[in-house]
Amino acid sequence: MSFKRVWKKSIIGVLAVSILAACSDSSAKTTVNGNDLSVDEIITKAKEEGTVNSVGMPDTWANWVETWEELGAEYNLNHADTDMSSAEELAKFEAEKEDATADIGDVGIAFGPIAKDKGLTLAYKTSYWDDIPDWAKDEEGHWVVGYTGTMSFLTDTNNVKNPPKSWDDIKNGDFNVSIGDALTANQAQFAILAAAMAYGGDEKNLQPGIDFFAELAKQGRLQGDATVANLEKGEIDVAIMWDFNSLGYRNQIDESRFEVVIPEEGSVISGYATVINKYAKNPHAAMLTREYILSDAGQENLAKGYARPIRENVELSAEVEDLLLPAEMYENAQPVGDQKAWEETTKQIPQMYQEQVLIHVK
Repeated sequence: MSFKRVWKKSIIGVLAVSILAACSDSSAKTTVNGNDLSVDEIITKAKEEGTVNSVGMPDTWANWVETWEELGAEYNLNHADTDMSSAEELAKFEAEKEDATADIGDVGIAFGPIAKDKGLTLAYKTSYWDDIPDWAKDEEGHWVVGYTGTMSFLTDTNNVKNPPKSWDDIKNGDFNVSIGDALTANQAQFAILAAAMAYGGDEKNLQPGIDFFAELAKQGRLQGDATVANLEKGEIDVAIMWDFNSLGYRNQIDESRFEVVIPEEGSVISGYATVINKYAKNPHAAMLTREYILSDAGQENLAKGYARPIRENVELSAEVEDLLLPAEMYENAQPVGDQKAWEETTKQIPQMYQEQVLIHVK
């Protein structure tokens, strides 16, 4: 199944949620702690609840459809989703409180700590806790990454006969490049971070990445959004985006026409995390959903949607393994080392990008 929307999460949304934090109601009902329950107890209670309502987990994103179908078949859970951004999900949790209509959400990793700080989450580590890297989970289980994305190059070989395999290849090329809207889109902002890392920067120093794209802009090589329509029409030569979006778009348009690689010098890995609503009407069904997402079957479902499982010890079928890029491509990819620093740095991107990059776009 291919992705039909771009993985974009707005930094404006981050700020909006952060501002709302000041108004958060700290008084709340006593809630269940999933870490005090066994998986069998959670399953029993989830079946009694019989329903799980999600936000930001639609059928067409990361192949969620199979996970929902299997949860329904195996545990008789009815499911409904409302698709929305990470910021909107947390705003919904907070606004509805005791009148919650959502039990669980899927948010960009930066939103996990925000949700916890605002007191919006239930803790549940799952039985697969030890398989999750430390960078991808809250120590108490308030948020847990289920799958990752890594910045990649998607090249239209109809336009570019020697597809770039490194950041230097892009810098020295003569083709147009798209990262989307870096003023608001999470994916584009991570593209800047990935380029910065390749040239000596990090989450505290984006200047090398800003300089990289400023030079492309000066050369007239920086293009607009790499939508499926624009790619299909051949308007984008090279798009820099999450690997699962690159693979999904390639599959959706023409696998033989596009090449996808992780840049050789290095790239950045990020992820999406489940957050269970503290006010959930079906908290055990939400816990069971997280448990299933991290199971072998759940991780394989995500991989079918081109999302890379967070559990490296999952044995995928050969058919599903072939949908993903080779593991050796990721040898120089790394996660953000300091999430707090990255949160602060992303607030500076809109002004930096506007003043140093977009000023050169004609």
